[in-house]
Amino acid sequence: MGQTITEKIFSEHVGHAVYAGEIIRCNIDMVIGNDITTPISIKAFEDSGATKLANPDGFSIVLDHFIPAKDIASANQARISRDFAKKHNLKNFFDEKDMGIEHALLPEKGLVVPGDVIIGADSHTCTHGALGAFSTGMGSTDLAFAMITGGNWFKVPESIKVILSGKPGKYTTGKDIILEIIRMIGVDGALYKTLEFTGSTIEYLNMDDRFSMCNMAIEAGAKSGIVAFDAVTKDFLADKNLAREPRIHYSDEDASYTQILEIDVANLEPVIAYPFLPSNGHSITQAVKDRIKIDQAFIGSCTNGRLGDLKTAAEILKGKRVHPDVRLIVTPGTQHIFQEASRLGYIDIIIDAGGVVSNPTCGACLGGYMGILGDNEVAVATTNRNFVGRMGSRSSKVYLANSAVAAISAINGYITDPR
Repeated sequence: MGQTITEKIFSEHVGHAVYAGEIIRCNIDMVIGNDITTPISIKAFEDSGATKLANPDGFSIVLDHFIPAKDIASANQARISRDFAKKHNLKNFFDEKDMGIEHALLPEKGLVVPGDVIIGADSHTCTHGALGAFSTGMGSTDLAFAMITGGNWFKVPESIKVILSGKPGKYTTGKDIILEIIRMIGVDGALYKTLEFTGSTIEYLNMDDRFSMCNMAIEAGAKSGIVAFDAVTKDFLADKNLAREPRIHYSDEDASYTQILEIDVANLEPVIAYPFLPSNGHSITQAVKDRIKIDQAFIGSCTNGRLGDLKTAAEILKGKRVHPDVRLIVTPGTQHIFQEASRLGYIDIIIDAGGVVSNPTCGACLGGYMGILGDNEVAVATTNRNFVGRMGSRSSKVYLANSAVAAISAINGYITDPR
């Protein structure tokens, strides 16, 4: 019987053919923790009596949610991870000295590779499936188990095949594709399944687009998102010092899928997810008709804080000014992205237009700091969630969009079609 790419990745790791629905014990190539989740994992690790990591080179800690520390509590929390990293001489520890949002930083560092099995105590760990890996979020105690044993238990997920056809329009991006998928199937439409992205559109999607799509697979309830290795993946990895040799897998023609979705991307407009669910998608045409006034525009997060997002924003903002009633906040995904954007002039353009550029952080996305919304405020954001109170006050509203929409909306003061 044919296998999906996900089944093949697990089969290689356990040494025999496995299929969807099977419960397996599997070694893990990369375990990822952050400043919020890792202290819980460290406590569970130490309470178990463990004294050393099973695979220290396969464990990364990235301090990215509240760093630089926003208050005493976050400073003390970060210190737990710092002390643990020092005690165990952890090679892959990232704080202010080499900072970035974990799901942008680790691919940049070559620490996640095609064919890997990856887990992280963060729901958006599914981002790394864009590299042809199985990557998923787990709880902090699951992370501790992997720290101690080097592996974990999995139920091999069923797969939904998403066939994307046609060349996207100029301002239709991976963000719009995944928002359309979530609109179609709902926030639980892919529960404990893999969204496997295929079709002729894939060749037109750069890695930024693919990361966005896999990142938000969780917003459809998926266990993971995945895109098979191709020339675009190869080019992205070419200058990386990879932690392991890539292991390339492709789905068989007779692989079994629980569902097949087909989307004509050539006719897909930019999609706006209205409050208060990522599945509440509307066309940009409808959003323009609704004339949605905004107080804040945010470009960043593990979904859309990459160099391509900053380039798009700069192209739209060049020579213009942010609306006097709007705050524009831009957060590069990593320090390297920040440096490249600066070298290419994007940062100057954003600042000259009236925007503010922060250090890499998850802070604004989860309503932690660096962009919290006040009572009844409205934001258009390139983040991944727009639940009640997600970015601040419970009476605030968040509209999810791509970077082009966020940039042009910042100029006009209401959600605007970048086309």
